Amino acid sequence: MASPAAPPKTTKKHHARLNNPFPRAVPASAIRGGDAAPRLSFAPTSKLAHAHDLPVGTRFRLRWDPSLGGVVSLSRVSSPRAMWETVPGVAFLSAASAATVADECRGSFALRDGRARLVPCLQRVDKIRSFYRCDAGAGAELLRAAAFQASGATRFPVLVIAGVVSAARAASSPSAPCGCCGCRRRRRAPPVLSARYWIVLEEKTDTQVAFSVRIGDYQWTCAHGDPAKSSAAASVAPRIHRPSLRLRLSAARVQRPTSSKKTRLAPPRSEEASAALLPEVERAEEAPPEEFNRVFLTYASSRDERFFGFGEQFSRMEFKGKRVPVLVQEQGIGRGDQPITFAANLVSYRSGGNWSTTYAPSPFYMTSKMRSLYLEGYDYYIFDLTKPDRVQIQIYGNSVQGRILEGDSPVELLTSYTESTGRPPVLPRWIACGAIVGMQGGTDTVRRVWKQLQDYDVPVSAFWLQDWVGQRKTAIGSQLWWNWEVDDDHYNGWKDLVGDLRRSGIRTMTYCNPCLVPMDEKPSTNRHLFEEAKKLDILVKDDAGEPYMMPNTAFDVAMLDFTNPAARAWFKDEILRGMARDGVAGWMADFGEGLPLDARLHSGEDPVAAHNRYPELWARVNREFADEWNSASAAGEDENDEGLVFFVRSGYRESSRWAMLFWEGDQMVSWQAHDGIKSSVVGLLSGGLSGFPLNHSDAGGYCTVDLPPFLRYRRSEELLLRWMEVNAFTVLLRTHEGNRPGSNAQFYSTARALAHFARCAKMYVAWEFYRAELVAEAAAKGLPVARHSFLHYPEDERVLQLTYQQFLVGTEMMVVPVLDKGRSAVAAYFPAGGGAWRHVWTGDEYGGGVLGGFEVEVKAPVGYPAVFVRVGSLVGERFVSNLRDLKLL
Repeated sequence: MASPAAPPKTTKKHHARLNNPFPRAVPASAIRGGDAAPRLSFAPTSKLAHAHDLPVGTRFRLRWDPSLGGVVSLSRVSSPRAMWETVPGVAFLSAASAATVADECRGSFALRDGRARLVPCLQRVDKIRSFYRCDAGAGAELLRAAAFQASGATRFPVLVIAGVVSAARAASSPSAPCGCCGCRRRRRAPPVLSARYWIVLEEKTDTQVAFSVRIGDYQWTCAHGDPAKSSAAASVAPRIHRPSLRLRLSAARVQRPTSSKKTRLAPPRSEEASAALLPEVERAEEAPPEEFNRVFLTYASSRDERFFGFGEQFSRMEFKGKRVPVLVQEQGIGRGDQPITFAANLVSYRSGGNWSTTYAPSPFYMTSKMRSLYLEGYDYYIFDLTKPDRVQIQIYGNSVQGRILEGDSPVELLTSYTESTGRPPVLPRWIACGAIVGMQGGTDTVRRVWKQLQDYDVPVSAFWLQDWVGQRKTAIGSQLWWNWEVDDDHYNGWKDLVGDLRRSGIRTMTYCNPCLVPMDEKPSTNRHLFEEAKKLDILVKDDAGEPYMMPNTAFDVAMLDFTNPAARAWFKDEILRGMARDGVAGWMADFGEGLPLDARLHSGEDPVAAHNRYPELWARVNREFADEWNSASAAGEDENDEGLVFFVRSGYRESSRWAMLFWEGDQMVSWQAHDGIKSSVVGLLSGGLSGFPLNHSDAGGYCTVDLPPFLRYRRSEELLLRWMEVNAFTVLLRTHEGNRPGSNAQFYSTARALAHFARCAKMYVAWEFYRAELVAEAAAKGLPVARHSFLHYPEDERVLQLTYQQFLVGTEMMVVPVLDKGRSAVAAYFPAGGGAWRHVWTGDEYGGGVLGGFEVEVKAPVGYPAVFVRVGSLVGERFVSNLRDLKLL
C-alpha cells in the first residue's frame, strides 16, 4: 500500500460559535507579478524567427508567428478559425510557488493562497517540432524528455513545444548576497528559479487535440541577469511529477522533499553554495522551494466571447468577467440571497456558500465563438475570465493535461466532450413513466397517502422513502439514521409494503450515502455498520490513523474509503445487495462532496485531488452494483423488471460515465435567484451544457428554515404548485417533503394541491414517448433532456443573456415557467431562426414569418404553464393529442 501524501495545512472551523458572515466568495490569486503579465521570448536567430505551420496529427495544425512578440494558434487543417490561440508577446505557460491553506467546515471548503514565494516572470520558447512515428522509433530525445509514450493508437505526427519558464523570488533581504553569484543586490533583484518545460500536442480523435505540460530540470539564476539567457538544461529526462496539488507549503515553512533527487540545469553546488541561495534572515525561517506548485495557462479570448459550462452551476449561465473555482463542495444555504446567507455563515463557517459553490463542478467550458477546452486531472483549478482579452487557468499543481475541442456548433462540442468523459445509460422505462412520490413517516402514513393518490388518479411510478432507516430529530429538523438497514419499528411490514406497491405497478426507492455513524443512541439496531467498517479498516483515516470523524449538522460521521477495493466490495455486498433483495428498485445516492482535504487514504493519493475524484468513485460503486444486479436479473422470471436505478447529487467531469442520473441537491424552499426555484432551473441547464444530461430537482425544494420571528423560509402552496409545473418537463417529476415537513405545504396537504399534482403528473406522462427518445439521445450523444437555448441558437444575442427564464425540451418543445410569486403571465422569447411555435393550451402560433427573435407576454395561470411545441412537429402533435386524451385540454 502506498504511503500517504503530505496533507494540506487545513484549518477546521466546525465548532466556532460565531463566524465571519461575509467570507470572500472566490479566492483571489496571491501571485502577482506587477501589472505586466509574464512575457514571451524566443531566440531571434533561430528557426522561430520565421512564421511556419506544423502538423498535429492529420486533421490539425499549429501555427507559430513571431510577429508582435510571438503567437501560437491551433486550428483544423481545413479551417482558418483558431480553436485556441495565445496573446501576442504574453507567456502562454508560466509557473510559480505559493503557500496555501485550506478552510473546512461541514462540507464547505476554501483553498486560499498565502504569501507568494515565486512570481512568474518569463517563458522562453526554444523549439517547436512535429515528430513522426519514425522519429519516435529512433528515440527522439525531445520526446523522451517530454515523457511522451507512443502506442499503436497514437496519431502521428505529435508536436512538442520546449523551452524554459522562470519565476522571481517575491521578496528578499535588501543587503544579503543574491545566492547565485555572490553579488549584493537590493529587493529589486531577487534570485530566479528557472525550469525546463515540455508541452505535447497530440490528435486524440477527429475533434480533439490532447495537451500535456511537464516541468522539470530546475536551476537558480541571478535575476539581474536575464533568465532567458540561462545556460541550457542537461539533456536528461525530467522527474515526472504527479499531477496533484502539493500543499506541503505552510504559512510558516516550505518543507523540502527528502525522497527524490532533482536534476538541475547547472552543475551541482556544494552545501555552502546552496545555502547562499537565500538571504541569511530567510534561511533562518525556511528552506528554498525546489519546484513550482502552480502552473498557469494563459491564452486569448475576444471581448464579446461568452463562456458556458463549468459543471452544474446555480447562479450563472455565462461566466465572462468571473473567476470560476472548480472544487466539489456543499452548494450552501442561501448562496448570496439574504438574510439567510448571512445567518448561515454566522453560525457555521462558509455554510451559506456563494455564487460559485456547487456539488458538481467541472473543468470544462464552451464559448459563443465555438471554442472549448477541458482539463483531465483532479487538482484544484481556477478559471480566470476577468480580463476581456484572455483566459488564465490557475492549476494547483506542477503539471496539467487536457483537451482542446473542435466543433462548429455547441451540439458538436458537447457531443465531442461527452464522447471522452462518458454518458449515462438508457434508463429503465419504469423510472420515467409517472411521478416519484417522496414520502416519510412510516408504513401507515405511506399507505394512507397512497390511497389519496389513487382517489385523485395520480400516475405514480415509485414511492421514494428516504426514511426507511428511521428518523432522528436534530437542530435542522428530521434527519436519518445513517445505518443502512430498514428500521422495522418505523416501517413495520416493510417487505409487505414493497410487495403490495409492486403488484400495483409501483416501485419502491430508498436512500443511502457513503457515510456511517455510531449507533449507540439508537435502541433498535440489528447491525452496527460503523463498527463493522471500522474493524475491516475501510474508513477514511485522520492523521492518527483512526477513522476520520467529520461533523455533519448535529452529529459526526465516518466516510468509506472507496480508494480501497475492500470498501467498494463491502458496500455493494452488505448494503446495496440487501436493499435489492428486499425488492427495492432504486435509491438516492446522496453526498460524496465532503472528503476532508487532509484525509489519509488507502491509495496514498493527494487528498485534495481525491476530494474532486471521490464523487466519481461514489457513483461508480453504485453503478457497478446496479449493472451486476441487472445483468444477473436479465434472465429472471419477471419480464417487467427493467433494472435498478440510482441518482446522485455530487459529481465531477466524468460522473456521467457512472451515474445514471442526477438531482440538484438542497435548494431553499423559496423564490430566490441564487438558492431557490430559479437556481434549480439554472442548475438544470448549466449541468446540461456540461455533460450532465439527465437531471432534476426536488419539486418544492428541500431546505426549510423556520425560526420565528427572525428567519422563516417555509414552502408555500403556490411555490410547490409552480415547482411541480417546472419538473413536469424534466427527466423526473419527484416530490420531497423537505427537512421540516410540518413547516411546508405538501402535495397531500389540500385537495387543490392533490388535484394539481395529478394534473402535473399527467402532463409528465403526456410526453413520455418523447422523453424516451431524449434519454436515448443522452446515452448516445450526451445531449440533455432540458436544454438552454444556446445549444441550438448560439448566434442569437438575446439567447446568450437568458438564465432561468425559459428552456427547451429537446428541440421540439419550449417551456417558459412562472418563477415569481403572484405572477400569472410570462414573457416568452422566440429565438431568431427558430420557426413557428404553437401554445399548447390556446393553439395560438408565434413566429413563422418573423426574421429576428421576438418576445411575447403569455398568460400562465396555475395549472397552465406556458408550454409551446414547434409547428409541424410530429412530437408536438402527439403531445397535444395525449393532453387531450388525458382530459387536460
